[in-house]
Amino acid sequence: MTGRASPPAGSGPARRPRKRHWLRWALAGTAVLVVVVLGAVAAFIKLQPAPAPLALPAAARAPSGPLTGRWDTAPGSVAGFRVPDTALGLGNEVVGRAQAVRGSLVISGDRLVSGTIRVDLRAITVNGKRQAQFAASLGTREYPAATFTLGRPVPLGPAFAAGRSVTADITGRLTMHGVSRLVAVTLSARRSGSVIQAAGRVPVVFAAWRIKAPAGFGFLGSLADHGVAEFLLVLHRAI
Repeated sequence: MTGRASPPAGSGPARRPRKRHWLRWALAGTAVLVVVVLGAVAAFIKLQPAPAPLALPAAARAPSGPLTGRWDTAPGSVAGFRVPDTALGLGNEVVGRAQAVRGSLVISGDRLVSGTIRVDLRAITVNGKRQAQFAASLGTREYPAATFTLGRPVPLGPAFAAGRSVTADITGRLTMHGVSRLVAVTLSARRSGSVIQAAGRVPVVFAAWRIKAPAGFGFLGSLADHGVAEFLLVLHRAI
């Protein structure tokens, strides 16, 4: 007999539809896996709320002791930052904290007359861990500290002396990354027992202090070019 031999059953073109069939299933499975992973990441982001802003504690005691004098920072003082971020289209905040806060305020009568607070930026942690990315952006090797210096005296009023919470708008110079700029701070303060508690926040645009924003990754994740510096001070009167 002449002519070509017939190909064995199940070989040649007859197998191509089956290959395409398995390829479609593989692609579909990969797509489902990606959706599941992204959903899990999104759920993780939403279930990891940022720490609450620093503020005066809810409870306070009746004030005791003299008010006039120098008040130094004590254990319990904390400062840090909050920076908006997005991941997979979801918004949250990156929050840094440091307890390396040193400084003092001077009060005369019912007026805050001077004050300087220094924060060691090398001590800042995010979720309890040091972040090399932020250390590089803040340039902590060359500029290890941020300092706030009160610009002019601020009246606190008799309500503060009596132990009630007061709010005052203060101005001063915030120095970090080698740049000093005048800033406005809304300060909340009160006496509690023998201590003074004070909390406040300062909006910060990174470019104003020549701080390079950390690199972003588009839709997958990015940080804003601005944030908020915040603090909670616990102060004891110097003897």
